[in-house]
Amino acid sequence: MLDYNEVRERKYIILDGDPYEVLESHVSRKQQRKPVNQTKLRNLISGSTRQHTFHYADTIAEADIEKKNVRYLFNKVNRQAGTTEYWFCDVEDKSNRFEVSASVLGDKIKYMKEDFEVSAQLFNETVIGIELPVKVELKVVEAPPNIKGNTASGADKKVVLESGAVVTTPVFVEEGDIIRINTETGQYVERV
Repeated sequence: MLDYNEVRERKYIILDGDPYEVLESHVSRKQQRKPVNQTKLRNLISGSTRQHTFHYADTIAEADIEKKNVRYLFNKVNRQAGTTEYWFCDVEDKSNRFEVSASVLGDKIKYMKEDFEVSAQLFNETVIGIELPVKVELKVVEAPPNIKGNTASGADKKVVLESGAVVTTPVFVEEGDIIRINTETGQYVERV
């Protein structure tokens, strides 16, 4: 159990039966009143955010979030339902396969290719999130041709990566190059 003032950034708590990540917290006191902790929380299941104030006497249950290395196998498009299934497996046991919904993956799927190892966050044996490395290396599969003399202005161009993501890069990046991408910002870092 956590006291009201122990609810800080990067902590995981249980509120109304759901796991939340604390994004922001600020302990304050107004005149003669008892101190409070004003927080901004993100629901780890739905992804929604909310504001919540914890008072001086409140105690909060800390969520037991387990981390496990998993491997991204493939995606399967269901054209009739208009959905895509994303399949993963245990790193040690490839026969233990499971599906993770697109809502859990969010934008992170843009930086994952087949046979890619990631860290899964589990709550009550259910995958509620995926953590990618800060930087990943992906191959450029589509790039417009380089225009001679266009480098002086610091021009950029959009390229398509093997994972399907579209990223803005400098003009010298060509098809077949392997580039490093920051997964938190979605920006080009360097050519490998």
